[in-house]
Amino acid sequence: MPTITRITVQQKKTDRYNIFLDEKYAFSVDEDVLIKHQLKKGMELDEFSLSEIAYQDDIRKSYNLAIQYLARRMRSEAEVRKALKDKEVDESIVQEVIHRLYEYSFLNDEEFAIAFVRTAMNTTDKGTDVIRRELKEKGISDNILERALKEYPFEQELDTAIKLCEKFVQKNTRDSSRVMKQKLEQMLFRKGYSLGIIQTALSEMEMEKAEDEEMAALRIHAEKAHRKYEKLEGFEYEKKMKQALFRKGFAFELIEQVLSQINEQ
Repeated sequence: MPTITRITVQQKKTDRYNIFLDEKYAFSVDEDVLIKHQLKKGMELDEFSLSEIAYQDDIRKSYNLAIQYLARRMRSEAEVRKALKDKEVDESIVQEVIHRLYEYSFLNDEEFAIAFVRTAMNTTDKGTDVIRRELKEKGISDNILERALKEYPFEQELDTAIKLCEKFVQKNTRDSSRVMKQKLEQMLFRKGYSLGIIQTALSEMEMEKAEDEEMAALRIHAEKAHRKYEKLEGFEYEKKMKQALFRKGFAFELIEQVLSQINEQ
């Protein structure tokens, strides 16, 4: 049987050791594996021992990879599994690494999900539907993610949705009330807010503009449309103008008033 004739510390990785069998370099092992198998000079190693040492060292190397990955931020079990598989780690070793990570409390999907929800709630404007989808993509089970989402109170989510609406309205003063409402609904839906939150948020907003504000917005759009269709005459001009302004969400009676004013100029 081959015999260990020398053990040296690696220069760049001082927690790894080079093992020499019969005066020739054979393999390297992690310090923990060295201690666990009590490797020392003069020790004989059979095929089974060599195979077991290699297996345990692969587990240790993969465990260290996982720890480095987790050091950057909290991760879900599915994320760690994927990271190890991307490094071409064997499934049996991945399973052993995951077991050890849970054993030493480096992994906990419920704690991860709760932290994820709290971070999204406090640092983003995402609704719970988007947060739910992102947690599913990270491999979090339905039971865990639903418990985690309880960390996001309805009142706080509604308040965030209302603030989003207020900011959006301030930036889109030229839209008609009807178009504004449609855009707000679409924006909130994209950001992951439920129908109940959207309806409640819009009902809290002062969606109807004062008539003079609506007319001011209408005049801006009417001027643009007029420049586009001013070469047309009579019925064709009025038809095109009305169609263009109605598509912008303005009421027919207001459109009629603006067209009368344009005709009088």
